[in-house]
Amino acid sequence: MSTQTIRQSAQFEGCGGGGIPKTAPRASLLLVYLALGIAFGFVLTRAEVVSWFRIQEMFHFESFRMYGIIGSAVVTAALSIAGLKRLGLHAANGEPITIPDRPLGKGIRYAAGGTIFGLGWALTGACPGPLFSLVGSGVSVLLVAIASAVAGTWLYGWLRPHLPH
Repeated sequence: MSTQTIRQSAQFEGCGGGGIPKTAPRASLLLVYLALGIAFGFVLTRAEVVSWFRIQEMFHFESFRMYGIIGSAVVTAALSIAGLKRLGLHAANGEPITIPDRPLGKGIRYAAGGTIFGLGWALTGACPGPLFSLVGSGVSVLLVAIASAVAGTWLYGWLRPHLPH
């Protein structure tokens, strides 16, 4: 493990170097993040990306719409990461934005994790990302899904030291 990776890992609390930065952002930045999150939730809702019916259409292969949206998100993310690496941009606090390389593991963890994620998505009819948008648009029953996602994340963090990685 390189010195840079260790330094980056030390900046974060939680499992594996990811998680919440130890240095808290300014309150004004939190308001900007909140506003951007609300705007993004509005866009997801208006585009019907969070619609249970659209998600069911996708799982029944009745419409290309959701696959197109997911595909465009993957392309956007890939181009954004490539741009971040190429331009050497800095975060709001002035630190350089770096994305450490992660070797792909092998074994059952990816299949098991993907299966659990897919089952949860199919059972709730909602991807974890827009759950808050759905609750904000009045589908309060999905608070159960949010609580379950938080409980599952906590359980994984608690069990992680005992799992074969």
